[in-house]
Amino acid sequence: MDFGYHKLYINGELTEAAAGEKFTVVCPGTEESVADIAWASSADAEYALKSAQRGFELWSALSLKERTEWMHKLRAAVIEKQQLLRESIMYEMGKTWEGTEEDYETVINALQWYPEEMKRTRDQALPDEDNTFSHQLVSQPAGVVVAYLAWNFPLLNLGFKLGPALAAGCSLIIKPSPVSPLSAYLIGEICYEIGLPPGVVNILCGPDAEIGSNLSGSKIPRVITMIGSSATGRRVIADSATSIKKISMELGGNAPAMVFEDADLDQAVQEIAALKFGNTGQVCVSPNRIFIHKTIFNEFEEKFLEKARAVRVGFGKADKPTMGPLVNSQARERIQEMVADALEKGAEIICGGKIPDGQTRGYFYEPTVIKNVTAEMRIVKEEVFGPIATLIPFEGGEEIVEQANDTEHGLAAYLYTRDVNRIRYITEKLQFGDIMVNGFKYAIYLPHGGIKESGVGKDCSHLALDDYLVVKRITIKH
Repeated sequence: MDFGYHKLYINGELTEAAAGEKFTVVCPGTEESVADIAWASSADAEYALKSAQRGFELWSALSLKERTEWMHKLRAAVIEKQQLLRESIMYEMGKTWEGTEEDYETVINALQWYPEEMKRTRDQALPDEDNTFSHQLVSQPAGVVVAYLAWNFPLLNLGFKLGPALAAGCSLIIKPSPVSPLSAYLIGEICYEIGLPPGVVNILCGPDAEIGSNLSGSKIPRVITMIGSSATGRRVIADSATSIKKISMELGGNAPAMVFEDADLDQAVQEIAALKFGNTGQVCVSPNRIFIHKTIFNEFEEKFLEKARAVRVGFGKADKPTMGPLVNSQARERIQEMVADALEKGAEIICGGKIPDGQTRGYFYEPTVIKNVTAEMRIVKEEVFGPIATLIPFEGGEEIVEQANDTEHGLAAYLYTRDVNRIRYITEKLQFGDIMVNGFKYAIYLPHGGIKESGVGKDCSHLALDDYLVVKRITIKH
């Protein structure tokens, strides 16, 4: 499929890149080009910064009612382009068709939910102990926002930033990943088509180092927000230190899943497999380390292998695959290196572990299950970001908490047990931002974010709005 050529969206206009450069988007399922985009440079980044500054002055002056009307207009236009947007994600990311739905729905949900949430008063009166003053806390939009998007959920990540920032009254510069920029550029075209006020939303993609350095290093942005790796987060924070900015980041994860002997085993297997192989394992909350109580290890292993072997690998609507390719050759090579490292150190592959037979095009890799792993293996220490599950037996509660916390990351964790006291103890001790027990749920109204090297701030829920607002205290003497 050919999506054609797409321009930058800056200052309310679709524009060519200043240097006239283009970038080709390649489908990971076919290794064929599917679109060309205008490829931004530092000059375009500067233009976007000035545009966003003017856009903030305009947008922040509008009433919430006026901002809501624009957001609903954008939402309606996005809904009209549902088919195009979902197809763009499928081709730029290699997602299954079913997998594109979550991306798309997150954008329309965010554009609906956040204006409603902003209607709830965020101002607050504070008591005065001497009754000699009155005190009021007043929330106002923070300023220009620079938003860096991860490639694994192109529109979901965009919705996480677009919804709360626009509702709060901020303007944005959105930089999608060069791996999957097409759907974001299409959102820019939709903004242009509805006549969104100039500078409120700006969308451009270019070399990460060059564009990121210009945007983060500028003193114009008041908020830097991103979804990506911990290493990238540290670099962005360093670049942004030219001025004091609000920082909100959802970074890498190395999620444990813990299954005790009293768990609903079928449910645990079903849900952990869905989380592990969904989006080809390229999910920050995907369970990387699966800890199973030794008394049920063999039964869990047998049931989990059934799920892994039932995964249908492929690309496109016709074959109805349940898992697509990895995003590019580098991602697959990294997975292969991690598996080789584990094998060299004594691990055993019990399912998959190679490129599917007969696959000559596309960056496919089989659903893979590995056991006999140890803590020094890369596949245990690092975020996997691929369809590889490691099965690890354990004996007791204190032991499993220590093993689960043995990571620099702290994003998501999963626990399966019916023991109420165990749930209370383990959830208190786990060092993760999202802890889910006997099931999992992610939604626009539920807070999502990590601790430790997995980030600061929150995506989703009312808490995300705090990242785009500043609070003033107004004190008046009686």
